[in-house]
Amino acid sequence: MDPMLAGKRILLVITGGIAAYKSLFLIRRLKEAGAELRCILTPAGAEFVTPLSVQALSGAPVYRDLFSLTDEHEMGHIRLTRETDLVVVAPASADFLAKMALGRSDDLASTVLLANPRPVLVAPAMNHVMWAHPATEAHLATLVTRGVMIAPPGKGEMACGEFGPGRMAEPEEILARITDFFTSDAPLSGRHALVTSGPTHEAIDPVRFIANRSSGKQGHAIAKALARLGARTTLVSGPTSQPDPAGVSVIRAESAEDMLAACLGALPADIAVCAAAVSDWRPSAAAPEKIKKGGNTAPPAIRLAPNPDILYELAHAARRPGLVIGFAAETSRVVENAREKRRRKGCDWIVANDVSHGTGVFGGDSNTVHVITADGVEDWPKLTKDEVAGRLAGRIADHFATSAA
Repeated sequence: MDPMLAGKRILLVITGGIAAYKSLFLIRRLKEAGAELRCILTPAGAEFVTPLSVQALSGAPVYRDLFSLTDEHEMGHIRLTRETDLVVVAPASADFLAKMALGRSDDLASTVLLANPRPVLVAPAMNHVMWAHPATEAHLATLVTRGVMIAPPGKGEMACGEFGPGRMAEPEEILARITDFFTSDAPLSGRHALVTSGPTHEAIDPVRFIANRSSGKQGHAIAKALARLGARTTLVSGPTSQPDPAGVSVIRAESAEDMLAACLGALPADIAVCAAAVSDWRPSAAAPEKIKKGGNTAPPAIRLAPNPDILYELAHAARRPGLVIGFAAETSRVVENAREKRRRKGCDWIVANDVSHGTGVFGGDSNTVHVITADGVEDWPKLTKDEVAGRLAGRIADHFATSAA
C-alpha cells in the first residue's frame, strides 16, 4: 500500500499496440499501491489484451462501447471523467494521440478524453519512425500546450525487429510519474528529510567486522514513506540487501564514522529520523591484514572504542533539523529506557520497539512500536513495517502542519 496512491481514482485507457501487455503489469502495480481503478479498452487494444484479463486484474468492469446502454446507464462517459483524479493512457498509440490532438471522438475512449476536465498522462508506444514523424511531433506539442503530461518512450528493440525510440515506458516508470503527480502538492513538499537505516559494520580486519541483526527494512520504509509525502529525502544506509527506495537519494556508509560524516554533510534538513542500528563500539584499531588463527595461539584480544553518537550529534548540531527522531531497540523496560534515551540524546521523539528474542522484529516484516514525545507515549498496535512507516510519516506531516498553523 502506498499512502500517496491509496484511494486515488485513476482511469486507465488502453489503446492498440503490442505494448498493451505492459498495461496489465501497470494495473497490478496500481492496485498494489491502493489506487481505485477503472479501465477503458479500445477495440484495437482488445486485439492485444482481453477484457477478462483487464477486469480480473483491476477488479472492476471494463468499459469498451460508447453506445452500450448498460454502460451508459451504470457509468456514462461523462461520469467516467468526473469521478476520476487522473486519466492515464498507456499505451498511447500514434492514432490515439492524433485523435486527442485533433479532438476527434468516434469511440468511447476518445469521447471520454474530449469530455475530460481532469489531468492526463500519456505513455506513447509506436514504431521509431512513427515516433519521429513530424505529424506525431506536432500532435505531442499540441497536447503538451494543453497540459497533458508525457511519460516518454524508451529506446530498444521493438516487436517488429527494428531498434530505436518508441518502446512504451516500463510500468514502474509510469507508476513513478503517477506518484510524482500526486506528490506535487503533498504535505511535506519543500522539506528535506534525512533518514538513517540498516546496521553499521565496524572492521576488525579486512575480513571480519562487528555488526548487528538490523535488516534496514524499517528505515528504508520510512524513507520511502517520507518521499511519498513529498519530502526531498536523503537515505544514509549501512550495509543492507534492501533495494533503494524510488525517488530517494541514497548515500552508502560502512561504519558509524562514515554514517555520521554523511549525515552532517547532508544538512541542513527539516527532519532527521535515525532508524539505523548503529554499533555502539568499534575496534580501536583495525588490523591491516587478516588476523590468522594460527596453531595453539590464544584468541586475540580486541580493544573496543566508543563510536560517535549520531542521534546526539544531530540533535545538538549547529544546523539542527527542526524535528529529530530516534529509534530505541530494547529488550526490556522498553518505554522506560526509551524515555531516558530521549532525555539523554536531546531528540524530539523516540520510536521504541522490543527486539528481544522471539519478537521477529530484526529481519521481520512487522513491528510494534511506542512513540515517546514531550506530550507522552503513543502505543501503536502491531503493524507491518510499511504501515509503521506510513503512520510515522503522516504524524510528521501533522506536526509541521500544526506548527505552521
